Amino acid sequence: MHSQTPVTTDTVARADAGPTAADLPTAAPSGVTGRHALWLGLGVVLLALNLRPALVAVSPLADTIRDDSGMSAAATSLLTALPLLCFGLLAPVAPRLGRRFGTERTLLATMVLICAGTALRMLDAVVALFAGTVVIGAGIAVANVLLPGLIKRDFPGRAGLMTGLYSMSLFGGAALAAGVTLPVQEASGMNWRTTLACWGALAVVAVVVWLPQLRARARDGAAAARQAARPVRGLWRSPLAWQVTGYMGLQSLNYYAAAAWLPTLLKDAGMSAGDAGWMLSFSSLLGIAGSFVAPVIVGRRVRSGTLAVLGAVLCALAYAGLLTAPVGAAYLWMSLLGLGQGAAISLALLFIVQRAPDARHVAPLSSMAQCFGYILAATGPAVLGAVHDASHDWTLPVVLLLVLLVPQVAVGLGAARNRHVAGR
Repeated sequence: MHSQTPVTTDTVARADAGPTAADLPTAAPSGVTGRHALWLGLGVVLLALNLRPALVAVSPLADTIRDDSGMSAAATSLLTALPLLCFGLLAPVAPRLGRRFGTERTLLATMVLICAGTALRMLDAVVALFAGTVVIGAGIAVANVLLPGLIKRDFPGRAGLMTGLYSMSLFGGAALAAGVTLPVQEASGMNWRTTLACWGALAVVAVVVWLPQLRARARDGAAAARQAARPVRGLWRSPLAWQVTGYMGLQSLNYYAAAAWLPTLLKDAGMSAGDAGWMLSFSSLLGIAGSFVAPVIVGRRVRSGTLAVLGAVLCALAYAGLLTAPVGAAYLWMSLLGLGQGAAISLALLFIVQRAPDARHVAPLSSMAQCFGYILAATGPAVLGAVHDASHDWTLPVVLLLVLLVPQVAVGLGAARNRHVAGR
């Protein structure tokens, strides 16, 4: 299959081992059109909206969960670390499931897992809380890997737009859960278990909207199904694949480490707890804008490499501001950070779509990037906390985040090159 020319217009020397679009001499997929495209696009948005709320909703309720269950602070923090480990450790399984059962059926199963995990957490037992979180994390891990491949396959000419909608929905779901979970609980008087379970309703809606995709894909030819079922080999020997993986990992580490400790940093600087929590939500709201705009303008107005640098510069300015005037100009720093992080996550997802020569390569590349990326990201909050404990100050942790932006830019520029990963 011939791949579509990537959205980016970057031109590079032929130094990488992977092929360029011109090296792949077969015909391009046309993708879906008309009403089917609109319905499928809605389904992608709804699936993406479900990939963060059930997990992010734990953070606003953490104190209540800890007081009611008797868990330690360390055990409670494990509830947020477990999903990241699931994202990384289960990512390699996703391409096999997609080949075995089909992308549409597997994505439907991920939403069912989220529903089941949400229901399991309603049981009055700590073990059920952790088990439900793992089940939810497993469903999200598989969907994380398969959705970029579906975008590559069914929206080859609109990859930038669909990646923007996908990443915007990820940020939007997280911001929604962070912002409304606690107010909903306080207004309704529900206990924390029921409040967490409410997010399962969003997964039910996604299941209903996604069901028609099973019938639509069943009409596809057997030859296309056999082509998609062939595993990709040799991907781990591709330098470009490792650059895509490195960018995914470093931007994820940056995001999760900052999200874990920014409210504490601002509280230690003199901000109230309520205002500090709002600042994180405000940053996520700006991240929605950054995550949508970045992949849409790539190749039209700016190069993806330029955008990778710009995203890092915005984050660097935010961190520098937090070092000098954390409270006085907090809205400015959170705006810059949200825009920079939003652009970075959408670029990481877009690189997966663009650097794959065809839809068959996307899931393995996505699996590789997210396996290593999320395992790396899971270490971020712990490392930042350890550095703070050792220095008894937030200067060194923030400087560490600043320093990590340098390799992020380096691998981002490599991943932005207009080439395809090697693999067969």
